[in-house]
Amino acid sequence: MANANVRVRFCPSPTGNPHVGLVRTALFNWAFARHHGGTFVFRIEDTDAARDSEESYVQLLDSLRWLGFTWDEGPEVGGPHAPYRQSQRMDIYADVAKKLQDGGYAYHCYCTTEELDTRRDAARAAGRPSGYDGQCRDLTAEQKAAYEAEGRTSIVRFRMPDETITFTDLVRGELSFTPENVPDFGIVRANGAPLYTLVNPVDDALMEITHVLRGEDLLSSTPRQIALYKALTELGVAKATPQFGHLPYVMGEGNKKLSKRDPESSLNLYRERGFLPEGLLNYLSLLGWSFSKDQDIFSIEEMVAKFDIDGVNANPARFDLKKAEAINADHIRRMDPKAFADACEPWLRAPHANWAPEDFDAEAWARIAPHAQTRVTVLSDITANVDFLFLKEPVEDPASWDKAMKGEPAALLTTARGNLDAADWSDPESLKQAVLTAGEAHGLKLGKAQAPVRVAVTGRTVGLPLFESLEILGKERSLARIDAALAKLAA
Repeated sequence: MANANVRVRFCPSPTGNPHVGLVRTALFNWAFARHHGGTFVFRIEDTDAARDSEESYVQLLDSLRWLGFTWDEGPEVGGPHAPYRQSQRMDIYADVAKKLQDGGYAYHCYCTTEELDTRRDAARAAGRPSGYDGQCRDLTAEQKAAYEAEGRTSIVRFRMPDETITFTDLVRGELSFTPENVPDFGIVRANGAPLYTLVNPVDDALMEITHVLRGEDLLSSTPRQIALYKALTELGVAKATPQFGHLPYVMGEGNKKLSKRDPESSLNLYRERGFLPEGLLNYLSLLGWSFSKDQDIFSIEEMVAKFDIDGVNANPARFDLKKAEAINADHIRRMDPKAFADACEPWLRAPHANWAPEDFDAEAWARIAPHAQTRVTVLSDITANVDFLFLKEPVEDPASWDKAMKGEPAALLTTARGNLDAADWSDPESLKQAVLTAGEAHGLKLGKAQAPVRVAVTGRTVGLPLFESLEILGKERSLARIDAALAKLAA
């Protein structure tokens, strides 16, 4: 049932190239908001100056637009809760941190890293949980003054309640976390910079986010956030605690979580190879969700109409590049022919194309494009598939040559050339008959007979439909290439 009060957020950090797992999270949030007629908030978590970059920020915005995502509030769009970059909201976090301390919900911790490590090691050796042990929870004013007189700095820690925290995860059902497993945690660094553990829930509270749909790797921080929301509500900063849903891991090779270091994780890889946004999003939507038992191919509009969080599976989803390619190929077949031809344009120009710009024949491309549309998996495939049309000579592939030129290729090519010379070059069926007849004269079926012709004319053993390709290339150029192949065989 539609719910216009739904408010979800997508809040990446601008570090490095966008990751397909991040895109899957954005997709589920966006589709959930659109399905319910709610609000999709795009927020940038850029408080880590050492890792964040403006280049990555610009790339993030460009990637979301390429994918077709629109946001109702966020950078370049604005909204009632601006600004939407955390680096511009520092005064807000400082104010909330002070309110938490003044209300007794947070305190200064003066423990050094060495002291924390020593106590954690001792706890582990004794078989106890190794989280923060509350050493500075109830310091007196005198103790604080003594630490400060030593020159110690302090972080601000949130005081976790001494109670089990239970909540209903929208994907995983009811979950409980006992106090010993959720110790007090830092919310402000010693230099005064706010930590993710503070800024993320504060922004969600102030932006009135109703549903937090995020990766399973963040599940362990959820009880902390729920406790913080309760404190923020009691302080009048938050109105309510959002509902949480933790999306399943995306697994790579060897059933390990797909990481940024895995080549197939980079969104840029798919964009550079010529995946369609629709094809990639269709595949990513299947990583943890199912459209129906018997349908894997669907439009984004169809997904939005059907998507809801209760259909998300808690089990890890394995990234399968072959399936992603197959789904993308299906979306290419579905394209309007002119839209396909236009979408291929970047791969028909430098730096992808290895022919001179003046050798590109727009009319030949328009004629071959419908045949190419049924053969390519990603748009970048088009370059190698049609280069024989625009190059002076075909690209020579020794492996293809050796594979095709077996037996007595010269005799076959000579017969085929004679038949082709007499054929009707306005009719691909006539060209097919010419090669078929040549093959029969040498005891070969069409598949074997056309292989030497294809390699002579296109340079490769596989490619677009041969006889349509010959017609578009033209009689003069096609026969000249067969002559060149015969000369090479003779030499």
